[in-house]
Amino acid sequence: MLCYYTKILLPPPTVVNPCNSKKCFPSSSSQKSTLFCRAKTAATVEEIHRAQRAEGPANIFAIGTATPPNCIDQTTFPDYYFRVTNSEHDTELKNKFMRICEKSTINKRYTHLTEEILKQNPNMCAFMAPSLDARLEITAEEVPKLGREAAENAIGEWGQPKSKITHLVFCTTGGVHMPSADYHLTKLLGLRPSVKRIMMYNQGCYAGATALRVAKDLAENNAAARVLVVCSEMTAMSFRGPSDTHMATLVEQALFGDGAAAVVVGSDAVVGAERPLFQIVSAAQTILPESDGYIEGHLTDCGMTIDLEKDIPKLISKYIEKSLKEAFDPLGISDWNSIFWIAHPGGRAILDGVEAELGLKPEKLRWSRHVLSEYGNMSSACVLFILDEMRKSTAEDELSTTGDGLDWGVLLGFGPGITVETVVLRSVPIIS
Repeated sequence: MLCYYTKILLPPPTVVNPCNSKKCFPSSSSQKSTLFCRAKTAATVEEIHRAQRAEGPANIFAIGTATPPNCIDQTTFPDYYFRVTNSEHDTELKNKFMRICEKSTINKRYTHLTEEILKQNPNMCAFMAPSLDARLEITAEEVPKLGREAAENAIGEWGQPKSKITHLVFCTTGGVHMPSADYHLTKLLGLRPSVKRIMMYNQGCYAGATALRVAKDLAENNAAARVLVVCSEMTAMSFRGPSDTHMATLVEQALFGDGAAAVVVGSDAVVGAERPLFQIVSAAQTILPESDGYIEGHLTDCGMTIDLEKDIPKLISKYIEKSLKEAFDPLGISDWNSIFWIAHPGGRAILDGVEAELGLKPEKLRWSRHVLSEYGNMSSACVLFILDEMRKSTAEDELSTTGDGLDWGVLLGFGPGITVETVVLRSVPIIS
């Protein structure tokens, strides 16, 4: 068996011996000398492989965010929404929508869709009218533009030339195009044409954590790599009028907002030029049992439609501790109040369920609740907004680390599947 695999996996002597000298391969072509030279070649390949990889763990060096200028006040949104969708006659449905907005704990959100844009595209205001072309035309231009703003802010904080960006990871649920949004962002930012790009379309609310996981793998397996992660989300694909036969539409219209966030990720910080904010220690993804059909999105000629089951919070709460134990057992951590929390705010009920199931102190999810309150659910961008809010407040409060004064933390993404992403973060000391 050993000889079989040796023949299959190792190249012939004439290939691995460029000099073809008798010193390496005597005329007798003895098995011993052949295996010796092949081992030398294998070791050389291993050395090359090691040289291509970074030495340390991936770091988050900078965070940037952006929102469109058009702000929605949640208290007045029901009146606006039913007016622009020509649905004011349905007072019973409007009252139901008002209650959903009141219970959402959202104060305001941001959107690219102004009343003028909606008037120009009346089919977007109907419940299920053909409108895909109009939606795609909007997102093709605006998703990369909003992403550029967040990316410029992140790169500005990082403080290094754009030419040092080696990889780009872009995620959005805002449309599907070729060339894709990552291509257009590369052009808008003036990145090198050789930047290595990854485009993630329609992964949903867990994708911010997914993008961090991908960036971690890229940074740690490519020496000197600097990965720009951009999450740019817009509701232009899913805005539509109300229906008394599809309650998920009302929840969606009360919950989601537009926003973009970006981070710069890399290993082996350049001393004096880069300072980590967080280390990305580990990352995992799982599909929850019994969750088929709980969160689904469907792209049709009417745009993106979302289907949501009412028991989503209960199912996430039921299985969340299993993901936490798998992530933190290697670190000997089992006290969930001893770590900082970056949990995707899929909605108030999800945060309430996780808090109750794990016995979390109220302050543990305060940054998730804050972002939900001030921005709504921005899908993949949310977790990066939360991370940004936490580290800024931590610095203002003069705490000892970037993670609310704590060493270890978790970043959680929840989305279609139901899929859960679990990212373990380590904070760094704050130097005055």
